[in-house]
Amino acid sequence: MRIITWSVWVCLFTLALASWGMAAAGNDADEAGFKPLFNGINLDGWDGNPDLWSVQDGVIVGKTTPEKPAEGNTFLVWRQGEVDDFELRFSIRILSGNSGVQYRSKEVDKWVIGGYQADFDAPSEWSGILYEEKGRGIIARRGQQIHIQADGTLLETGSVGDSAEIASKIKKNDWNEYRIFVQGNRILHAINGHATVEVVDDQVDKRSLSGLLALQLHAGPPMEVQFKDIRLKRLPLKDAKKIVLVAGKASHGLGEHDFPAGVYLLRHCLDQVPGVIAADYYEGWPSDPTAFDNANTILFYMDGGSGHPIIQQDRLSLLDGFMKKGVGLALLHYAVEVPKDRGGKELLDWIGGYYETGWSTNPHWTADFKEIPKHPITSGLAPFTMNDEWYYNMRFRNNMEGVVPLLIATPPDNTRGTREAASHPGRPEILSWAVERPDGGRGFGFTGGHFHAAWKDENFRKIVLNAALWTAGMEVPEGGVKSTLSEEDFTRKMRTAGN
Repeated sequence: MRIITWSVWVCLFTLALASWGMAAAGNDADEAGFKPLFNGINLDGWDGNPDLWSVQDGVIVGKTTPEKPAEGNTFLVWRQGEVDDFELRFSIRILSGNSGVQYRSKEVDKWVIGGYQADFDAPSEWSGILYEEKGRGIIARRGQQIHIQADGTLLETGSVGDSAEIASKIKKNDWNEYRIFVQGNRILHAINGHATVEVVDDQVDKRSLSGLLALQLHAGPPMEVQFKDIRLKRLPLKDAKKIVLVAGKASHGLGEHDFPAGVYLLRHCLDQVPGVIAADYYEGWPSDPTAFDNANTILFYMDGGSGHPIIQQDRLSLLDGFMKKGVGLALLHYAVEVPKDRGGKELLDWIGGYYETGWSTNPHWTADFKEIPKHPITSGLAPFTMNDEWYYNMRFRNNMEGVVPLLIATPPDNTRGTREAASHPGRPEILSWAVERPDGGRGFGFTGGHFHAAWKDENFRKIVLNAALWTAGMEVPEGGVKSTLSEEDFTRKMRTAGN
């Protein structure tokens, strides 16, 4: 993926503002890449206090009354994903009070959000400013260019316009078009085509590069705010790579196919890696329509076969579009299995091989990895053994073209459960592999991962974490990705007998 330099991006932003009056919100060229986050019918995908948030006449309405006040600032949270580098466009009308949009934020309590906020209020005293809820407070007032230095000092470096003049362009008790541009550590707000603030945040210990999106209702006197036409366009990450992790629904017995718990701990480990922005999705194919739009690699850990989420509807075609752009792909355990006639050809192209029903086999056995071949994905791996449901006799490309074996072990002959597998007694089998595609993308297959307990093994985690970086086009650190897991990290999202 091509990374747009900041100078080019600001130029594009400036041109966009200059042409705002000529490019209507519905203009196809102006709207290219934007996807709606609100369906105009109900609050599907959003989560907030139902006493305070509703949909009326195709508009999201947040309203407090004397009978139903907000005890503190409360938020309607977009639950379909997180935002990182993006442009957000929406229309806002406020009839009284103070509101705004949170982004790259964190949830500190139920419907209580802290982080960057694009402010908006009825008197237009604060509209357009950058405020950090439950953090650094006012960062940039309307009209200011601010550089947040490493020590937290706010240095005013210039102006994007006169505050009073910008305020005069804001319509009272009427709809206003708000835009938020964020890429890397740089932030721009604009209302009705006029930039309101520009900020560079170099305070590494305080800034956020990804997080939640939410709409605000302010505590205090009764108020009402309305939102519509909320749409998001993801931007290529600046100085980072994005790894999207997708977990299927948990299946089998306790401790088996616990995909959500596995993806959670992988996300936790990747969050410790400099230069990585990780995003995690659960319960199968993401409901976030922008989930893969700025991904550098996508990892699926889920049940496969005829019910594989990637082969439903037109998703193979959607993924093919990303693969043609050089996006990486990693498939773990059951996710490597698709029907031969629906997904087989694609996986041969994208990752070099797949599990073919009736040809491949899936026994439980202890693999002894005595020798580790040299490859970026195997950096830091030591010989290890692991009991798991290791698939083998995979269907690979003809003559293994471009396929690089990574983990090889010899299974007991009594596990060769298909005629084809049984025809190769004593043969070492490939249990994990990698490919580099002609389009520049990279693929990775890994057949282990049946038992959640396996993730406690550092080598088991390391090969998958290394592969996530490698398929994203990153350099794998010498010695591989180092990771630590607490018991809480390991058990988070695990199923128990009661759930």
